[in-house]
Amino acid sequence: MDGMTRNLANKDFWLAALRTEGPAFREAVTDAPLDAPVPSCPGWTVAHLIGHLGEFYGFVLSHVGRGVTSRPEDTSPEEFQPPSGADPLSWWDERYQQVISTLDALDPDMPAWNWAPQAKTVEFWHRRAAHETTVHRWDAQFATINAEPIEPKLAADGVDEVLDTWLPAGRRRGPSDLVGVVGLGATDLDREWLVRLRADGGVALLDTDTLLDTDEHRERAVARGTASDLMLALYGRVGFDLLELAGDERLLEALRTG
Repeated sequence: MDGMTRNLANKDFWLAALRTEGPAFREAVTDAPLDAPVPSCPGWTVAHLIGHLGEFYGFVLSHVGRGVTSRPEDTSPEEFQPPSGADPLSWWDERYQQVISTLDALDPDMPAWNWAPQAKTVEFWHRRAAHETTVHRWDAQFATINAEPIEPKLAADGVDEVLDTWLPAGRRRGPSDLVGVVGLGATDLDREWLVRLRADGGVALLDTDTLLDTDEHRERAVARGTASDLMLALYGRVGFDLLELAGDERLLEALRTG
């Protein structure tokens, strides 16, 4: 087993994903009514989805190239929304092309603020832009046409991001008072993850390559499925019941970030 070995994800990998997932998002929303509901984002319409993703691009563009790790000044969400009367798709197109060209031009090791307990470099935003676009591409397709699975290696990196970024940053949607060890397995990539839920509400990602048979790491819950279904379950887009489950399923809910 590859265990906790990360995908060989880097700037080029994430930009390639962004260049694929962006047009797929655009295609899904092009002919959809702006007031059509998005079932995977309760309360949202297609217009909300377009606005949210364009707003995210605008926020990234506002700070990613500053070359500093200090938090950007607080801004109003309206600053990144389409101007009154603007065509949402034309506005989105412009933001998407800007974020592609900006991230392509930036060194991934250049200093840049982020909200997670990890290296403050531009690389964070290469990865974040790829996965934000991917998840919302799935949302858009789910709302308008048949949603296509996420490419396996990209999805596995998305699982990595949830476990090494979102959860350690405290961005959990599930219960935080459960204790135990959860095992996740991607059946289409021969990848596995072990996550310890701690009594203080934190999480610890365990390196399966260094664990010994005598280590106390017996899983209390296990979920196995495709990398795409694992990532989508962690984001709350599909239920864990789509996966092969064993053990205390409540522990899986504690890993949700969306």
